[in-house]
Order: sequence, then C-alpha cells, then structure tokens
Amino acid sequence: MKTVHIIVSGKVQGVFFRDYACRQAQHLGVSGWVKNLPNGSVEAMIKGRKSDVNRMIEWFHIGSPLSRVTEVRVDEVLPIEKLSNFEIRY
Repeated sequence: MKTVHIIVSGKVQGVFFRDYACRQAQHLGVSGWVKNLPNGSVEAMIKGRKSDVNRMIEWFHIGSPLSRVTEVRVDEVLPIEKLSNFEIRY
C-alpha cells in the first residue's frame, strides 16, 4: 500500500475538479479525500495499491475537463488516519 499527500495548483476550483477526482478515485479503487484550499489550490490524500495511486497521480496532472493544472506536488507519507473510502471534504 502507498499513501500520498497531493497539492494541485492552477485553475482547479470552480471546474468540478473534486467531483471528477472522486469519480476517478472510485474507478481506481483508491481511498482518501480531496478538498479545496483557501489559496485556490486543491489538497488530496490518496491511499491504495502502488499502481492505482500512481494512476491517480497521473490523473491529477490532467484534471477535470475545465481545469488547467499548473503544478502537482506529491509527497509519500505514512498514513495518519484510517482511509477506507473516498470523499470530498469541505
């Protein structure tokens, strides 16, 4: 299992980014969460099989159809909370 913390910058709010991220995560079978940050970026925590997490990271570089991703920062972390499903946080 692999767990990563992600910060996505660019035009990623107001473009259904979190909704599409949730759909992609459910499709891949990874758990975690995604939420908007006050500075206009999006934060996510993803946990799953290494190959699935890597595919989710690739998706974050593309984003939703209306988004424009300019930067994706990824840090592998130790899981500090139980992540059993994927949710949008507010």
